[in-house]
Amino acid sequence: MSTMTQDLLAQLQGAPLQQISQQLGIDQNQASSAVGAALPLLMGALGRNASQPQGAEALLGALQKDHAGGGGIGDLLGAVLGGAQSRQTNGAGMLGHIFGGQQARAEQSLGAATGLGGDRAGQLMKILAPIVMGYLAKRMFSGNSGGGGNPTADLLGAVLGQEQQQVRQQGGLGGGLLGAVLDKDGDGDVDLSDVLKLGGGLFGGSR
Repeated sequence: MSTMTQDLLAQLQGAPLQQISQQLGIDQNQASSAVGAALPLLMGALGRNASQPQGAEALLGALQKDHAGGGGIGDLLGAVLGGAQSRQTNGAGMLGHIFGGQQARAEQSLGAATGLGGDRAGQLMKILAPIVMGYLAKRMFSGNSGGGGNPTADLLGAVLGQEQQQVRQQGGLGGGLLGAVLDKDGDGDVDLSDVLKLGGGLFGGSR
């Protein structure tokens, strides 16, 4: 069974990948391998956040409020690359919540591993974060997740937890990066206060 990460990577092949490579000023092969490393990192980090009830509820709320009922991947990518300003396209804000205090580490690690460098790696993740969130909302609210289109925070946590486990088991660049970025002190814990920032807005906007 393919993971959500593999499914989303397959949907980005062709024109979307070409647009991303042009935006970053790199060739399509490098873009493909960079996206293939960044997606498991993003999905795995979301899985880590959703492993805590508070994190799962925050993420489910953000998906319902900002990402449910969005267009397809092509439309969303066009809006992100076109500079549309909305909570749905605010990749920078989303990354701050997905990685918390580990964002710079994630960007530098991805940049070093893919040869993009930290700045372009950060730009790539800002492009991909809204796409990952839109994809996840579609999966959860269309009934594909087993929740009948009305998922709970527990279900979201379970779905993302399984995804994170599969990313790690498959290893490769994405799985290795995930371990390096999120387990910096080796105890497997990420500071939830960094990730959630519940006092401010969630996932890139004020509440």
